[in-house]
This record gives sequence, C-alpha cells and structure tokens, in this order.
Amino acid sequence: MAKKKSKYYVVWKGHKPGIFESWDDCKSQIKDFKGAKYKSFTSFDAAKKAFKEGAKDYIGKSKTFKSELSEEQLKKIGKPNFNSISVDAASSGNPGKMEYRGVDTKTKTQLFLQGPFEQGTNNIGEFLAIVHGLAFLKQKRSNRIIYTDSKTAISWVRKKTCNSKLERTETNKTLFELVDRAVKWLNSNDYNTIIVKWETKAWGEIPADFGRK
Repeated sequence: MAKKKSKYYVVWKGHKPGIFESWDDCKSQIKDFKGAKYKSFTSFDAAKKAFKEGAKDYIGKSKTFKSELSEEQLKKIGKPNFNSISVDAASSGNPGKMEYRGVDTKTKTQLFLQGPFEQGTNNIGEFLAIVHGLAFLKQKRSNRIIYTDSKTAISWVRKKTCNSKLERTETNKTLFELVDRAVKWLNSNDYNTIIVKWETKAWGEIPADFGRK
C-alpha cells in the first residue's frame, strides 16, 4: 500500500507558483526568490483551497496558539518586537540534512534561505542563521533586532566561535567552510544588533520555523 503523504506545499509567490508534494520541490521554487510566499498543509484539498484563495488569508496570520503561562507571566514577558527579523534552522537527523532561514517577524516574508547542507546539525544551523542575520542587517544599515529560539546559538555568537563537536568530513566540508566564514565575520566586524531569545512558551513557534514538527 502506498504511503499517504503528510505534507503538501503551496507556493503562491516563487519561481513557479503551485502545489508541490515534497519540500525539495517547494524549496526549488522559493530559493533565491525575494519575498517568496509559501506554506505547508496536511491534505491536498486544504492546499488546493489555500492556493485558490491566495496568500493573504494564510500568510502573516498567526496559528491558533494558547499559552499555558499565567496572565502575570505573559504580562511580564510582553509582546514580540515586530521591528525585527526571526531566524531558525531545521535538521533531518543529528547530523543530517540541515538548512536555515530568516524572515520578517511580522509578515513571515522570507529574507534569506540557505541549504540544505549535508551532515549538519540544528545548533550549527541556528548559529549560521544568526550570523547571516547580523550581516544582512548590517549591510542594510537596519536597526531591527534578531529573534532566535536557540540559547546555544546565542552563546556561540557571543563567544565568536562555533563550539560544535561535529567531526569535519568530506561530506560536510562545504558546511564547515561556511562556519569558518561566519566565525571570521564575527571576529572582524562590529555590530549593534541586539539578539533576543524568542519566547516560545508565550508566543508560540518562532515565525522562521520550518513547520516540520
């Protein structure tokens, strides 16, 4: 019996808009496409309906999320700062194929996407995503902050090093070349961008989440 597909990907704005049955096919339509708009759905009918109705009804609207924190805790944390970008990474295995991206926190418009890289880890991806975000904002002379949900990556960036224990191999050579470039960038550039931990328990998944949980 054929295995039922669990995800369908709608691309409203990309190299070729449409409905795709795999993440790799979807990714090829949005990679290097500025302002790409896309979203995953659990059934073909839902994807077909969303594609017909358009991105405005699905992008930029938060999923229903009810925090388990108390009102007092939520009040103390406050709301997200939308003058920001959010970054995240996804890894299929540890190590496994890894990619990372950055989006506008409010609209979820994709600003950059890199990968997949062979034999990577989520921590390395989170680290690279932050550094990419720092370079991106510095180049644009932007005063926006960066949100990440990784305490580990924040620590690595502050120490200006990647403390991964992952062994360097021929398979992940390209990935580690990017890591070395990121470390070099941190040690040779000044920046004023504030890096902030995304409050998942209060706000739900970070806007840059790849939605594969």
